[in-house]
Amino acid sequence: MLKRILILLIVVLSAGAATLWAIAAPSELPYTAFEGLSDPDVANGQRIFAAGGCASCHSLEAAGEEGDDDAPPTLGGGHVISSQFGDFRVPNISPSDAGIGDWTFRHFADAMLSGVAPDGTHYYPAFPYSSYALMDIEDVNDLWGYLRTLPASDNMVAAHDVPFPFNVNRAIGLWKYLYMPEPNRVTLESADPMLARGQYLVEAVGHCGECHTPRDVLGGLETDRWLAGAPNPSGEGRIPNITPGGDIGEWSVEDLAYYFESGFTPDFDSVGGSMADVQRGLAQLPEEDRAAIAAYLKAIPAR
Repeated sequence: MLKRILILLIVVLSAGAATLWAIAAPSELPYTAFEGLSDPDVANGQRIFAAGGCASCHSLEAAGEEGDDDAPPTLGGGHVISSQFGDFRVPNISPSDAGIGDWTFRHFADAMLSGVAPDGTHYYPAFPYSSYALMDIEDVNDLWGYLRTLPASDNMVAAHDVPFPFNVNRAIGLWKYLYMPEPNRVTLESADPMLARGQYLVEAVGHCGECHTPRDVLGGLETDRWLAGAPNPSGEGRIPNITPGGDIGEWSVEDLAYYFESGFTPDFDSVGGSMADVQRGLAQLPEEDRAAIAAYLKAIPAR
């Protein structure tokens, strides 16, 4: 009897392991996702680039090199993101052999929307694809077109420094199974198109929740505390609560929109820290996008 129980237990455990292995497999976008796409709209791609704050992580300036504020950004990577799971080095995404110059759009879309690399492995979620997964593929296509116009960099970025067990790539698939998002992070009471635009820019393109939302022990966003503030990944202070019940609770929609444009708070303080780079991107957006972001932030649940 004991032998039969042991055999049954082995069979059950093996079946469970096989199921987890299958769940954890990298999953690329279906070919149907690419149907109907036209040539990239580079102007809209630049708008998406600004809203996403891509330069704040991927530019050589973010890695500590001097740059020209009036020149197009060089996305050579190298910035280090430190966490309890290891040190992640932001890649070169410039159109060069050291970056993504030999990628196809399918490679780029799989990376942005599925977190899958050209070699078929998972990207670490330090790359915020769990937010980008909410993006429209048309905007991803436009962003791709814009990136191809930027200067090339031959900067070779070192590999991540991630210890065991976090360096088991297949396990990232289980993280995705747990944390890749539902269609929206919060449910809004209004169907106002302006709020819908703000939600898209904040939750998807701008990936604001990646910094402003607390995380659990596995690094997943605690979406029931959406945008309620979180420890600063750099270890210095906290990222503010940007819900109506938090640090900006007394700000009006107009105050927020002006802050995004100018970098000045209603008290005439100025933006600082990592938000300074984000604000520079927001300042490049059309006025209606900044207003939509502000309106969304005033409409979400207070925390």
